[in-house]
Amino acid sequence: MKLRTVTLTILLAAMVFTCKNDDDDNTETVPARDATEVYEENMAEIEAYLETHFYNYEDFDFDNPYSPANDNFQIVFDTIAGVNSDKIPLSDQVVSKEVPDSVEEDLIYTMYYLVVREGKGEEIHFTDRAFVQYRGTLLDGSIFDSTVTPVGLSMLSYGTDYGVVDGFKETVIEFKTSTGNSENGDGTVTYHEHGIGAGFLPSGLAYFNSATSTIPAYSPLIFAVNTSGVTYLDHDNDGVYSYLEDLNGDGDVYDDDTDGDGIPNFIDLDDDGDGVFTIHEDIDGDGDPSNDIGKNGIPKYLDPEETESTED
Repeated sequence: MKLRTVTLTILLAAMVFTCKNDDDDNTETVPARDATEVYEENMAEIEAYLETHFYNYEDFDFDNPYSPANDNFQIVFDTIAGVNSDKIPLSDQVVSKEVPDSVEEDLIYTMYYLVVREGKGEEIHFTDRAFVQYRGTLLDGSIFDSTVTPVGLSMLSYGTDYGVVDGFKETVIEFKTSTGNSENGDGTVTYHEHGIGAGFLPSGLAYFNSATSTIPAYSPLIFAVNTSGVTYLDHDNDGVYSYLEDLNGDGDVYDDDTDGDGIPNFIDLDDDGDGVFTIHEDIDGDGDPSNDIGKNGIPKYLDPEETESTED
């Protein structure tokens, strides 16, 4: 699957859909139910799952989490029963986070994520392209999507980058990348010291009322992820990475518009509207205009009173 965005006319404006090939892109949007009601049902299902399931933590060396032996670790979930009745439930190991609904401002979702190891490489931001090996399943264990090797996925929906579902993004950005890789001699590659974990998503952070042959409408989902790499994106090529253009820190670059011209900073060539392109306000020449602080204590590219250009 390629984690493509599906635009819904009811309730959710942007979601990702994943398919092995174009023939699998048969998406059916069923009539939207009340989002809060669905969310409550989903959370009851997810929390019951977390209470009754565990993962193969005994196969991971927690004494040496970044040892080469752990680099090939893959999360496997199973039911706490029978010979596994003494296992530690996921509910004792996951962390929760709150995520605002992208459409309904009053609805705040809780999702859970599991950190096996955070990773030692670079941080992944919500505007970046992350390289992720992942496996997507329903709560009954049915796999609807998986990758054998890492694939590059844009966390942000913009232009031809369709982005990913909010819950997948919110899972991935909790981890860091690998610190390197090595070839195994058989055409495969092993990544080292990368992030390993999983996210447990209510359908409102996934596909909600968008159904396929493998994902029923309103399904809570699980994504197990290994985060191998990242490309920091600069959507307007102005020298400032897009994640730095989230000035208010709310995780949404679309609502940051310094000059009030209706164009968000991350795609605005002249962020402060002073007539000088942002890229030409890199006065110290280090390739990053955000490091050039003016007399008002803010970067010059955001201050129309500090008009200075590197252009001849």
